[in-house]
Amino acid sequence: MTKNINGKTILSTPFTAEDIQDLHAGDVIYVNGDIVTGRDDVHIRVVKEGMVLPVELSGKALMHAGPLISGSAETGYEIISIGPTTSMRMEKLEHDFIEKTGVRLIIGKGGMGEHTSSACRKFGAVHCVLPAGNAVVGAACVEKITGVEWLDLGMPEALWSMSVKNLGPLIVTIDTSGRNTFAEKKSEIARRKEEQIEKINKKLESVL
Repeated sequence: MTKNINGKTILSTPFTAEDIQDLHAGDVIYVNGDIVTGRDDVHIRVVKEGMVLPVELSGKALMHAGPLISGSAETGYEIISIGPTTSMRMEKLEHDFIEKTGVRLIIGKGGMGEHTSSACRKFGAVHCVLPAGNAVVGAACVEKITGVEWLDLGMPEALWSMSVKNLGPLIVTIDTSGRNTFAEKKSEIARRKEEQIEKINKKLESVL
């Protein structure tokens, strides 16, 4: 479900294809509801080892993150910080991961490449970034940790399920059309760099 509240676009789980199809690269959104953390080892287990996720991701958000958490199963868990992990680490596995899990919204840090862009286009998903330096802000948006699986991987790599409110700001970097703002900016920077090099070379030629 998508709502616009005080100028903020807020998406609430469970997400449907219709909820995200009108999001465009560059949009700023916030998320309410259920998210699950999972990064390198989770992707390896699902894609390379063929393991079935013990949590349902369809309609939820996946966050590339290694949260810092205190407590235990007996006393209860509390979030300390949750900063996004560099998403490019999952790039080679993300296409198959999206296909296998049905996840529609991924949150991370930095851009991703064509594997992810093609999966977003084919399966109807989006990738967003939580700006760097917001680990404590992210933690403040967590209302409750609702479960943990694959804790044998260690705290950062485990599947932490949590309920969040107004998690954001999240910037859409890949939309369901496959448009990838990081790839676009990279191409633009390369073009402008070549233009500047050409100008510098011309000036050097005129004085040599």
